Amino acid sequence: MLGTLITGVLALCRFGNSPPYSPPPPPLPSGGQDVTPDSPPPVYRYNSDFDFQSLNLALNQEYIELDLFRYGLARFSPEEFLDAGLSSEYQYLIEYMAEQEIGHAEMISNILYPYGAKPCVYQYPFDTVRGFFDFCQKLTRWGESGVYGFLPHLDNRASAELLINSITTEARQQMAFRQLEGLFPMAVWFIAGIPQAWAWTLLSPYLIHCPPGNPYIQWQIFPYLNVTNNPTAIRNDSKAAVSTNVSAISYPGREVFFQWDNPGKNVSYDLKYQTSSLAWPPKYALWVSQLNSTYTPLYDVNTDSNTARTYQPGGRVFDDDTAPIFNDTMFVALTNETVPVSPYNLSLVNPYIVAGPAIYQAG
Repeated sequence: MLGTLITGVLALCRFGNSPPYSPPPPPLPSGGQDVTPDSPPPVYRYNSDFDFQSLNLALNQEYIELDLFRYGLARFSPEEFLDAGLSSEYQYLIEYMAEQEIGHAEMISNILYPYGAKPCVYQYPFDTVRGFFDFCQKLTRWGESGVYGFLPHLDNRASAELLINSITTEARQQMAFRQLEGLFPMAVWFIAGIPQAWAWTLLSPYLIHCPPGNPYIQWQIFPYLNVTNNPTAIRNDSKAAVSTNVSAISYPGREVFFQWDNPGKNVSYDLKYQTSSLAWPPKYALWVSQLNSTYTPLYDVNTDSNTARTYQPGGRVFDDDTAPIFNDTMFVALTNETVPVSPYNLSLVNPYIVAGPAIYQAG
């Protein structure tokens, strides 16, 4: 009897230690890259000059964000932040976003080691707390869109994965700064990507001096474009809010005025760069927002004063009952041709850009 009991207990022990029954897993779908056990281990480096220059540009973007967030906190008093609706808890959020940029910069520096850039000296176009928020939400928009534009084209996909991990954080920063400014946090369904030359054109004016050993940024800088009647999101009575009904500050059919520089201007840090464009004359405005690139004709083009005007386009993302295409913080450039482009190959329009892009504050 005792032997039978012991045998039963041992059998229960063996059963309790056995894995539960499972059918075999389904076979993996065919295709994909580096997703099987015999795939080479990832190497988080750059595989080409295209990779290096893309990552180098992204690193310079991370550095200015780190400096900008810290500069704003130091530049304005707690009382000035409170006047814009920001308590100490909100101010700490900005401080934490600066800490995030430390991590982003270190990650990219590790990929580029030992050739990564170092922080530079910067200038900023604001003198109020609300202007600080406004510039932050614009700068993080072109920083975010600039990475989206080159991510699918990188030769090193492992490094692209790390950039995805950082740029998704920056997307949250951009939305948070819209909230701090009192704007609707996300007024679009999709965020457009832009080419490296577009991001560098937008970033370049704010770098004043950089360490001599910083790698030269090889992307083109187009002549600068100014939307002289750009809608403004800065309101003296605005307060930070999770959400507001300020979802659009422009409208289809709005008359828009442009002024642009000629090429050949010495620009950016230590005046080491020159703007360039072989496209001429300007005939169209190219509006880039969400999944869409739309051209509108320019009117009253004056190539002596470098001025022109057009009208803000309309349209919906898909059908009539879907979101308006042109909203939020978006991009506009001037071209001499209407080149068919889509989100994946937007850079093919670069040879036809006369000036820009500029940020257009549609909502």
